[in-house]
Amino acid sequence: MNVNILKTDSLPFCKGCGHDLISKNTAKALEKMGYNPLDVIMVTDIGCHGIIDRSLNTHTIHGLHGRSVALGAGIAFGNSDPSKKIIVFIGDGGATIGLQHIMEAARLNINMSVIIHNNMLYGMTGGQSSGLTPEGFHTTTSADGNPFDGYDICALSHTAGASYVARVSGIGDISDKFIKAFQTQGFSLIEVVEICTSYGVKFNPGRKLNEIIQASGRIPGEWINNRLPFSHHQGRKVDNLFAKTPEISKSFNTGLEKPLSLIMSGSAGEGVQLAATIIVKAAMKSGLHATQKGSYPVTVGVGFSTAEVNLSPKEINFHGINVPDIAVITSAEGLAHSTRRIGLMKSGTLFIDQSLTPPVTGAEMIIRDFREIGYRTASLFAVMYFIKQSGILPLEAVFDTIESEGLSSKIPVEKLKSGFEI
Repeated sequence: MNVNILKTDSLPFCKGCGHDLISKNTAKALEKMGYNPLDVIMVTDIGCHGIIDRSLNTHTIHGLHGRSVALGAGIAFGNSDPSKKIIVFIGDGGATIGLQHIMEAARLNINMSVIIHNNMLYGMTGGQSSGLTPEGFHTTTSADGNPFDGYDICALSHTAGASYVARVSGIGDISDKFIKAFQTQGFSLIEVVEICTSYGVKFNPGRKLNEIIQASGRIPGEWINNRLPFSHHQGRKVDNLFAKTPEISKSFNTGLEKPLSLIMSGSAGEGVQLAATIIVKAAMKSGLHATQKGSYPVTVGVGFSTAEVNLSPKEINFHGINVPDIAVITSAEGLAHSTRRIGLMKSGTLFIDQSLTPPVTGAEMIIRDFREIGYRTASLFAVMYFIKQSGILPLEAVFDTIESEGLSSKIPVEKLKSGFEI
């Protein structure tokens, strides 16, 4: 049984609005071409035209203002079925907000169709001028007529490389123009020029649509580039970066039986991130799942440095840490950055350098001179001290990781070993 593209002929637009004409002609074109609604993906933008969503039997996606072309492009990139048709609805306001998205889609010649509902103003937000408002056209923000000429969106799209571009007046049956666009392989764009029956007519009394189009110099027509559509296989791809990542195999055993979250916080340049990397790899060598996330200022070389590590005998589906099980703090900057989360701890353990003022926390507190071996190794020493106390990992796994990563010359291994009776 054939299913219509539209659920109803009573569309939710103002009486006489060109959006009604565009929606019905889009449906007519698709039905002439024999499309099943579920073979069509309609992407709409913020604006009056976007309220068509609920009247469609197709797949529908409603985007942020100006972003519907970007969403359509994303769908096109992921679509491997040539029988599916991707159509984007966008207004003149959205088209200028997201102009670069249109240009990039045209430049790449992505296989999708864009229909611009150009009623020459922002209809949903009060009738303000847009980037496509023609010179002399009156809006709520240009009472004496727009002093600037609008973009020629068709010329821009054609020059950018679109396969098919057309401008039509939003009057009568324009379904054949839509068919031509929908049949195009690559990027197609149709600008439908219409007039808003609420604001456009009110502020431009007596003016007819075709007269406005002629006065703007934006004459209806079509422009064609003979180009192949975008292909994922154009040119040689770079090698898969994951293929170069060595596999870490299990060679040690762990005493960890449940997930554990750890934050390590110190100062930039003190090896916090390196210590976290060593612990994570040692955990993986012990058969655990692990995640690592680093936080530091954009200046990188100054200020705090915080690493978040999750260890678990099972798969980890979320790497965020609100309240850690373990906190390792080795500098005043690290303490300042992590004070809030330490204060939320009602249990667990805080390992903190003896040079710091202990914060208010519900965690057990272990105070020691973790910087005695050297400030650049303080975080690693502190977390290894925790590992030794808890037995969650063998220290041999940590030292094996240091050696296998070629870090023995950078880290005072013998000093570390002497503190743990290896």
